[in-house]
Amino acid sequence: MNGVELFLLGRTLMKIGEEAMPTEGIGEHSTSVRTVLIVASDLRGHPDTTVGEIAARTGLPQSAVSAAVARLRTAGAVITETDPADRRRTIIREAPKVSDRVAEVRDASIDAALAAALGTDDPARVSVTVAMLEELAARLIPEIMHRS
Repeated sequence: MNGVELFLLGRTLMKIGEEAMPTEGIGEHSTSVRTVLIVASDLRGHPDTTVGEIAARTGLPQSAVSAAVARLRTAGAVITETDPADRRRTIIREAPKVSDRVAEVRDASIDAALAAALGTDDPARVSVTVAMLEELAARLIPEIMHRS
């Protein structure tokens, strides 16, 4: 595998992940799922941060980060509060309790989206592929795989 193939695999996995996430009942949003996930991922590694700091770290426009934070706040995934040291700044952090919506997204099965991407309805083939993905994730992102 070369860098291009790895990049294309990553994009394919992102698309499968997006397909696997439940969207029922969340309404229309201008912010892409991918942008929201980038912001959520950044927040996990940088608690008590700001929109500007997230934008600087991720390279996303501040407007996209603001929209993603609003979407995460609506879902109950983050809380925001005014920075007591500088009332012009808003501090963003993960919500202390996992909301029902966040739990639903985290608990959603990837099996159907993965089966569609694989072009199979064979549960054994899907199961083997899921196990391989879990092994890869455990090696590459153990800090994410062990969080609830």
